[in-house]
Amino acid sequence: MKLHLTLHDARSGRESFRVVRPASPPAHAELFDDSWYLNAYLDQEAAQLMAGLWTLAASSPRTLVHLPLRTAGGGTPGDRALDLVLLHHSLRFAPARWKRLRARLGPGRPRTVDLRPPRPRPREETEGTHPRHADDRDRFHQHIHAETLFLTGSAPLFRRNAELFRDVARSGPAHPRTAARHGHYCREVDCGIHFRGLHIQYVDPADEQD
Repeated sequence: MKLHLTLHDARSGRESFRVVRPASPPAHAELFDDSWYLNAYLDQEAAQLMAGLWTLAASSPRTLVHLPLRTAGGGTPGDRALDLVLLHHSLRFAPARWKRLRARLGPGRPRTVDLRPPRPRPREETEGTHPRHADDRDRFHQHIHAETLFLTGSAPLFRRNAELFRDVARSGPAHPRTAARHGHYCREVDCGIHFRGLHIQYVDPADEQD
């Protein structure tokens, strides 16, 4: 999978940070904070992009992966539209610094990353990953600041959850359209007992036009 990105370097205080963004934000992708859940609505293309970005976050621990998602519409009254930032915990970036750093990013420069197909995961990454048995220390930490959801985690954690987005991209379009009356195709990023889950829902753009 090829990711077409924009690469940015900016300083915050005495430190320099690298930020990557998609060269073109997805046309059908939204993220909302509805107080009970964090809800992401994605079509197939957006779900594939998200899978790629989460894989990139796993392999780029010194980089902030930023996906602008805020839109003028969508959601329900009271929902707050959010952007998304993925970052490795070793970066130790404080979300309170984001607004100033974001303002300094500039136009950036183009870059294309060719992501290799997922390899079989080591046993230590796959054992005990059921929500009831997962080590709670290896869960996403989440913060919301400056209209942005920050998800901070480990490389194995990003790799595991990239598979959820691949599944939504693969299985969402095959979900019977008639099921829309009874439910929808979705997966959830489990953030443990201390944070809300990220509910990922497949949305067919054709249904939005009906």
